[in-house]
Amino acid sequence: MRYPVAPRDPVNGRQLPGIAGVSLAIAETGIRYKNRPDVLLAILEPGTSIAGCLTKSKSRSAPVDWCADGLKGGRARAVVINAGNANAFTGRAGVATVTMVARAAAQALKCRPGEIFQASTGVIGEPLDPRPIVDALPSLIAGARGDCWDDAARSIMTTDTFAKVATASVKYAGRNVTINGIAKGSGMIAPDMATMLVFIFTDAAIPAKVLQGLLSASVGKSFNCITVDGDTSTSDTVLLFATGKAGPPPKALKSASDARVKGFAKALDGICLDLARQVARDGEGAEKLIEIAITGAQSDAAAHRIAMSVANSPLVNTAMAGEDANWGRIVMAIGKAGEKAIRDKLRIRIGGVMVARNGMRDPHYKEAEIMPHMKGREILIE
Repeated sequence: MRYPVAPRDPVNGRQLPGIAGVSLAIAETGIRYKNRPDVLLAILEPGTSIAGCLTKSKSRSAPVDWCADGLKGGRARAVVINAGNANAFTGRAGVATVTMVARAAAQALKCRPGEIFQASTGVIGEPLDPRPIVDALPSLIAGARGDCWDDAARSIMTTDTFAKVATASVKYAGRNVTINGIAKGSGMIAPDMATMLVFIFTDAAIPAKVLQGLLSASVGKSFNCITVDGDTSTSDTVLLFATGKAGPPPKALKSASDARVKGFAKALDGICLDLARQVARDGEGAEKLIEIAITGAQSDAAAHRIAMSVANSPLVNTAMAGEDANWGRIVMAIGKAGEKAIRDKLRIRIGGVMVARNGMRDPHYKEAEIMPHMKGREILIE
């Protein structure tokens, strides 16, 4: 299948290797879109462990509720994802849909319904008919294979302009293991996470409790540090699956802080940060990717709140979109964050150029020096 290449696609041509114990299949069911895949099935080796981070929205979708219950079991056999309908704010009908899909998939794969995970993205408030998904399951299962990661990533897109994929290889438990990730997300992007679906797979053997600790730490440093529009979704889902096909885990592995998972943790952080940046870059209507680095704050939490105050400021964003180095708006956004900030010690750099220090305009600052950076697609504010 050929797809057009988006002009801002940073991963065009990136190929993901197979993951032992993972097979994928896509289908066109016409849930909302015509003549394009809209359902993805990932089949997992029996005994695969799972971890997940889900939206904290009080209006979360039926698939999110289903995943929250399933995560308690720590095991996964498959994940079913659909695009075009979020199955959110759909009441009892939404619960009936996820239940029917899970039972049908579980029967076909000979596992418990609780081992079937689900995610949906798309329009909110419209009932999702489970029959097209259930009817597609036999052909999905029959056609599943391990080499269609790009097609899988594209099948879960909604308003995205490009497929989001990432991969890494790392030494773990004396063996080379692989981590692959796919994501979708473009609008309704703000912590905690967004209308963002992320699925990460590895052939490493890691117990569910340890896997959860690793994922929670990675999400906190990546997906929960991006924003496009300040709106938190009903459907955010990040799931991490470990098939264990690369070999047994280290003995008595009980904690994500164990030194033996340090290398894996670093690689997972890289995958999550890569995918998070792709989501931010592809924000609906976005023309620039802005990175905000805060140092000298009282704590990491304080730095996070200050950065988000700057990132979510409409005035800062209009200045950046207009390629106007109006750093006074950054001063404003820092001041309103509610965190300790000593005005007369504040320093601001844009694109590496010092624009303000010691609480006032830098005497050597010349706006002409910063304009080439402002006209670029990526802006750094420190």
